[in-house]
Amino acid sequence: MISRRRFLAGLGGAMVALPALESVKFLGGSAKAAGKENPVFSVFVRQGNGCQQAISGRDEPDRFWPSALGALTQDSLANSDSDRAVSELAEYADSLLMVSGTRYAFPGNGCGHTGGLNQCLTAAKVTGEGKDSLADGESIDWFLSQQVNPAGIEPLNLMSGPQSAYIAHGLSYSGPQQLRGASNNPFAVYQDLVGLAGASQELLEAIALRRRSVNDLVRDEMQDLLGKSYLSAADRERLQTHFDVIRDIEVNMSCQLTDSEVMALEDISGAAEDNGNRIAVAEMMMDLIAMAFSCDANRVATLQIGTGNDGTRYTVNGELQNTFHRISHRIDGDGSEGAPIPNADLLHHEIDRIYARMFKHLLDRLSLYTSASGAPLLDDTMALWTNDLASGPPHSYRNLPQIVAGKAGGFLKTGQYIDAGDVTHNKFLNTLISAAGVCKADQSPYDSFGDAELEAGVIPEMIA
Repeated sequence: MISRRRFLAGLGGAMVALPALESVKFLGGSAKAAGKENPVFSVFVRQGNGCQQAISGRDEPDRFWPSALGALTQDSLANSDSDRAVSELAEYADSLLMVSGTRYAFPGNGCGHTGGLNQCLTAAKVTGEGKDSLADGESIDWFLSQQVNPAGIEPLNLMSGPQSAYIAHGLSYSGPQQLRGASNNPFAVYQDLVGLAGASQELLEAIALRRRSVNDLVRDEMQDLLGKSYLSAADRERLQTHFDVIRDIEVNMSCQLTDSEVMALEDISGAAEDNGNRIAVAEMMMDLIAMAFSCDANRVATLQIGTGNDGTRYTVNGELQNTFHRISHRIDGDGSEGAPIPNADLLHHEIDRIYARMFKHLLDRLSLYTSASGAPLLDDTMALWTNDLASGPPHSYRNLPQIVAGKAGGFLKTGQYIDAGDVTHNKFLNTLISAAGVCKADQSPYDSFGDAELEAGVIPEMIA
């Protein structure tokens, strides 16, 4: 069996008619975890600077979590909890699992931002000091990739933001202190996914022309056949179904984006790090993750939005605001001193809403595709919106915002908001690993990810 990556490179990006696609639809790797019939795809989206939530000792109401534990419904999120950031996800209430009550186990060694970022997906101790510290263990994306991806396919590690910063990327680790670089140019990521990395501009233009020509030919032939008066109703229905499948495959199953989407990726490639493109690049990366999952080119991805102490300036209420980092401190300064920023808690809340809308974009995109089970791809996905801090001030590690979307093939008990009870977040990551289909030798949930000193276990309330 050849890999989907090699197949796409050989195909040169051109669309082909349905029979040929049917003959290769099994491509993309045969790895199965824990005997799962259909693969589970995993994506981890990181926000920095904590969320705006109620913190003991500070006069700020909670504007992040739902107002009550229990069942989540579209009505409750959109109406009763319309003042909460998570209300932006109301449309997906049935597919959401919100988990409060998890915490990082280890101190940040002089910098809360890098300490949280290092622990976020590793549940490992932090080694070194300050902004230069590293995680002393592998991250969940790398661990899962070794279990569910074909040999040699590393997890996608993506970023929206500059790679040169006080604290840059720090989400993905291939082992103790082995930080993986993050790709922040969506056009380069797309070229790599479709096997065109390093191709000349002339070749790219020729491929685009050939792709359009083949697609147009297929459409013309099908429309001509559908216009034949001698066709029976049954034949006409079969042809229309065939045509509809081709149309869906053109975008959903071809491991390509539309021409206009590819042009948008190329147009932004020279300015991918610009402040004003932070949201656009994040959403483009989400589009690419969904595309990679839909054609089984990769089953695991991370997306870090913003740098470690995210200095992005977001537009709120029509005005470009101070940096997110300073808003999270509530003062016009990156340390402990500075003039108070008026309504900083409200601004932080509005930025949380921006992140919620970005996460919703990912869920929208995953819902466009159909998985091998015939269900929306989101149903066979485990998507996490997480944070390397729990709050703005005081940059706590306790009560981390953990928002999971997707049912992981039915493993996760979605449609609920639970309190895990102040457990170390390795148990949360263990539950996600189990949801991806990785288990112990006796087929029980995997329970030992992270630092060996941590108590093993999962969060049973998350499991259906």
